Amino acid sequence: MNEPEPVSNPAETAGLGYEQARDQLIEVVRGLEAGGLSLEESLALWEKGEQLAKLCERHLEGARERIETALASVENGTEGSGTDTTGRPGNGE
Repeated sequence: MNEPEPVSNPAETAGLGYEQARDQLIEVVRGLEAGGLSLEESLALWEKGEQLAKLCERHLEGARERIETALASVENGTEGSGTDTTGRPGNGE
């Protein structure tokens, strides 16, 4: 098992993309599940995990908003236009 990374401050984790934050969170969970850490090390790792989990949630919420916006745009742009949801002409039925 690798040694746990030192707890990063929120400014360091804030710049991570979703995949990077998720991968680091997975490593944090593995470290906690493996055990063998002191109470202080476990708490520090848990705090890092909390930061990473919150960052992942923010990324996912942003993705949800983008999808909802895109779907609303498609729905509003295709009403009565004779196209399906892909923007292609419908079959007239």
